[in-house]
Amino acid sequence: MKNLLDRIEMLGVIPVITLDAAADAEPLAEALCAGGLPCAEVTFRTDAAAETIRRMLAAFPEMLVAAGTVLNTETADEAMEAGAAFLVSPGFNPAVVRHCLDRGYPVIPGVCTPTEVEMAMAFGLRYLKFFPAEAAGGVGMIRAMMAPYRSVRFLPTGGINLSNLGEYLSCKAVFACGGSWVASSGDISTRNFEKIKQSARRTAALVKEIRA
Repeated sequence: MKNLLDRIEMLGVIPVITLDAAADAEPLAEALCAGGLPCAEVTFRTDAAAETIRRMLAAFPEMLVAAGTVLNTETADEAMEAGAAFLVSPGFNPAVVRHCLDRGYPVIPGVCTPTEVEMAMAFGLRYLKFFPAEAAGGVGMIRAMMAPYRSVRFLPTGGINLSNLGEYLSCKAVFACGGSWVASSGDISTRNFEKIKQSARRTAALVKEIRA
């Protein structure tokens, strides 16, 4: 788990993607890798999610591919079978968390309140998704929770883009950020993979600059 978390932190940003057609998986993965962000959180919001994960990993086995929007144990099993490196959920579902931990599978559940943070800590989790980040108070809320929960670190997602990425990544409690700006639904639907590659390149360069 530590190696996985170290890799996520090194990347700094996990592009959150939703594909309607698994046929777009390989060119999208190629664009992200060529742009310097060999990673993705594939959301289980469409029927193409599991096949997207399989195709990305088959074409680019070096990629770090996670499963997002995991809302139940059935989806968790589907994501594990597809080869997802870890699972992410928008909220804290004890049944899903327990299911993953029982199988020794890395899971980063979503939280946005102290109560949810403590629920996660009761399961031994210290790396959590903070969602929806901007709507839930942004960096200010994260910093406020740093005082009582010093061992917890966050993966904020929701409303983050290049204009506020630096503010988040400069916060010690943040180990990485998730966001859809790198590969927007519009660019995916129009198959504008060159634009996605350039977006990934700008994002990777900014992460490097922030953490220099």
